Amino acid sequence: MNYSNASLQAAAKALALACVLSGCAVGPDFRQPDAPSVKSYDADNPIEQTVSANVAGGVSQRFVHGQDIPSAWWTLFRSESLNKLIAKSLESNPSLQAAQASLRSVEENFYAGEGAFFPSVTAGGTATRQKANGNISSLYNASVSVSYNLDVFGGTRRTVEALDAYVENERFQLEATHLSLTSNVVTAAIQEASVRAQIEALREVIAGERKQLDIMKKQFELGAISAAPVLAQTAALSQTEASLPALEKQWMQAKHQLSALAGRFPSEAMETVDLDVLQLPEDLPLTLPSKLVEQRPDIKAAEAIMRAANAKIGVATANMLPQITLSGSTGSSATDFANLFTPGAAIWSLAGGVTQPIFRAGELMHKRLAAKADYDAAEALYRSTVIAAFQNVADTLRALQKDAETVKLRLAAEKAALASLAITQSQFQNGAVDYVAVLTAEETYQQAKMELVKARASRYADTAALFQALGGGWWNRANDKIISEKEKKDEAVVASSKGDE
Repeated sequence: MNYSNASLQAAAKALALACVLSGCAVGPDFRQPDAPSVKSYDADNPIEQTVSANVAGGVSQRFVHGQDIPSAWWTLFRSESLNKLIAKSLESNPSLQAAQASLRSVEENFYAGEGAFFPSVTAGGTATRQKANGNISSLYNASVSVSYNLDVFGGTRRTVEALDAYVENERFQLEATHLSLTSNVVTAAIQEASVRAQIEALREVIAGERKQLDIMKKQFELGAISAAPVLAQTAALSQTEASLPALEKQWMQAKHQLSALAGRFPSEAMETVDLDVLQLPEDLPLTLPSKLVEQRPDIKAAEAIMRAANAKIGVATANMLPQITLSGSTGSSATDFANLFTPGAAIWSLAGGVTQPIFRAGELMHKRLAAKADYDAAEALYRSTVIAAFQNVADTLRALQKDAETVKLRLAAEKAALASLAITQSQFQNGAVDYVAVLTAEETYQQAKMELVKARASRYADTAALFQALGGGWWNRANDKIISEKEKKDEAVVASSKGDE
């Protein structure tokens, strides 16, 4: 196929001009938001250390400023059962698998969008046989067509930039799902252990009240006491027993939640955690406020949405400007198939086109204004996410401080209630007090013991909440299985380019 020098020169000039013009992209370039300038998470004096209590889960916790967070932060509780629960959940949780699939979807859309940077090439062929004016003729065509939209004003680049931002958003949504899952497993395991311990404590109280009732019945049979205290003890025992089903319901719900988090059915048994075996981490990381925006997955996801909205302003702007298209085709045309690929059958064409919107009744202008409004909304949601994150950390820090104080006070109350119960029972047996005093002491001890269990569980749960509030250490999970296909492909491209060098 022979092309004239003038045609080739014109095509070369057009391509060179396109390369020069394509160096710019209309619309604002995205600028990462500045980190908040605040120095602490709340207005009160910073927390350095909590109080301690001489009970399991009562150690003093120190807040270490700037300490990094391990990716597998739940291992700090030193529970093999908890580690197994987390492993099963990460392997089979449907929500995590859905987030992974969503990431793969937006990655493939990103790769599809990158195809707009390259020419579109199509091949075709036709065979026509027709009769006209009594003559029958045939016509054969074979051709290859190339079309390329010059991205002079960067509309394509901004579109791909938005797609890349959506990939980043989904990647951080995946990290947020991962963090939420691990935190929920830890919290559910602690809740299950807490309610189970409360049930055990309540059953001990019930056993004690039954024993006391048996003694009183014998005393009544011997005429030592009247029927009134026996009936009062019977009523107290029934009331205590009536509180057991509600706790057992909470326990079963916690077990079912653990199964669901692991992608299992409620009938499938799961590992359980012993509250007395769990170790409370003594050194807790406290991220600098300026670093929190880099570590919270929800903040990074909101930032990615801002970047996508910013890129769409450029897309809307580029749509208002001229669109330049280059196209060309080459092929053969002959009335005889045998001559289709001979030099004389060659045909070719080159074309360039420019379209410029003239009148669209304000459509393109308003779409650009809408894109700017979308960016303003994304920016406001980003600020809201940052503020909520700081509130989350501040609330958790104060919760840990108050949890420790509560455990210390609950332990003192439980010890005092137990001592009071022992003295009151002894006094009742000696006839110094009536049985109403014993009932009151028993109820006080029962409540004190239950409240101590709940207070200890709250310390474990809020410790897990702190790791979640600070981002969960996802940035340290270098060898984690949850790695996007885009990252894998990017690493392969880099390795290949180094090999070529």
